[in-house]
Amino acid sequence: MKIKNQNRIPSKYVLLILIIICGMLMGAELFTGGRGPLSLIGNYTIIPMQNGISSIGRWMGDLTDNFKTLDELKTENETLQSRLDEMTIDNTRLRQEQYELERLQELYKLDQNYADYEKVGAHVIANNGTNWFNSFTIDKGSNDGIREDMNVLAGSGLVGIVTEVGPAYAQVRAVIDDESNISAMVLSTSDLCMVRGDLKLMNDGRIRFEKLPNNDNKIEVGEQVVTSHISSKFLQGIFIGYISEIEVDSNNLTRSGYITPAVDFNNLQEVLVITSTKQDLVNDSGEDGKEE
Repeated sequence: MKIKNQNRIPSKYVLLILIIICGMLMGAELFTGGRGPLSLIGNYTIIPMQNGISSIGRWMGDLTDNFKTLDELKTENETLQSRLDEMTIDNTRLRQEQYELERLQELYKLDQNYADYEKVGAHVIANNGTNWFNSFTIDKGSNDGIREDMNVLAGSGLVGIVTEVGPAYAQVRAVIDDESNISAMVLSTSDLCMVRGDLKLMNDGRIRFEKLPNNDNKIEVGEQVVTSHISSKFLQGIFIGYISEIEVDSNNLTRSGYITPAVDFNNLQEVLVITSTKQDLVNDSGEDGKEE
């Protein structure tokens, strides 16, 4: 048998008590001008909750703004990167065009220096696989009028001579090649000498000359060396390079030394091919003599 709790207060009395308490608190608020118990309770409970909710709202707003800012920055960064890539490509293209223009200007100047000869321009398309262009291929051949023994120019002077010709290509042997031997002369004195290629010397940027007569003609460092009039394959007067070192041989009859070439054989891209050979000039001279 359940024992009924005699101490339990009926609900209607509890409600009545709460109403009375609320009325008293509201009266106290009115009497104190808003500084009563309710305000005190609100200051410790509701206001901190409101501040917390406001802080969370501001944090969420800031977070949303930050995400939006990050997206904007990402988009802006991608745009700037794209523009930077385009500018880099444009700059590279402009530099390439500038270098090409400078090379073409050098070729034009070289063409003017040897204006008496007709020439064909060509691009270097291959070499023999070494660091030096002692033997290389150009993109012009017999279809363009190229023949064996034609002299090839670049930089400030002589590059070499055509040794093999195909319809659309030609092979060139440079003056620095080990097999190259050129009859040359010192421009200031017309003394003859032999210029020989030597790839071992190209690491120092020079080639060798020898058999220069040890006569009374004073020859100093810096003198220009050109192809001679007695060369069997090279046209006369083409610039080979500058004397960089000279000494008297042990026989005391000749002098020898080194030449700094007029061409950069480490970086060769375009050349000029003189379309007349030495034999052509010899034949023309013979025919002129017969006519006279």
